[in-house]
Amino acid sequence: MLICHCNIITEKEIEQTIVGLLNEDPWQLIVPAKVYHAMRKRGRCCGCFPNVVETIIRVTENYHTRSEVGGVDIVSHLDRVRGLRGQYGSRTHERRTADHRAA
Repeated sequence: MLICHCNIITEKEIEQTIVGLLNEDPWQLIVPAKVYHAMRKRGRCCGCFPNVVETIIRVTENYHTRSEVGGVDIVSHLDRVRGLRGQYGSRTHERRTADHRAA
């Protein structure tokens, strides 16, 4: 599946890059900019970053689940991120309210 239309990056390429970063240091903080830097790309419109964040969370959770760490030590970050999104409401986008109109 194509994640970044500006750079023509697939989900599989992003997943492979994340796993490579996790192999270097399993407990590092991975953000979209770090993934793009590792791929020698840069975000242009950055519209794909929410999907990249979801991919980072999913791949990181799967990576740690497969590792030797017990299941008790794993924290479900995906549920926490989705919960935070709900706190800020769906009526705002880029700090604009739903009734914002362009001139």
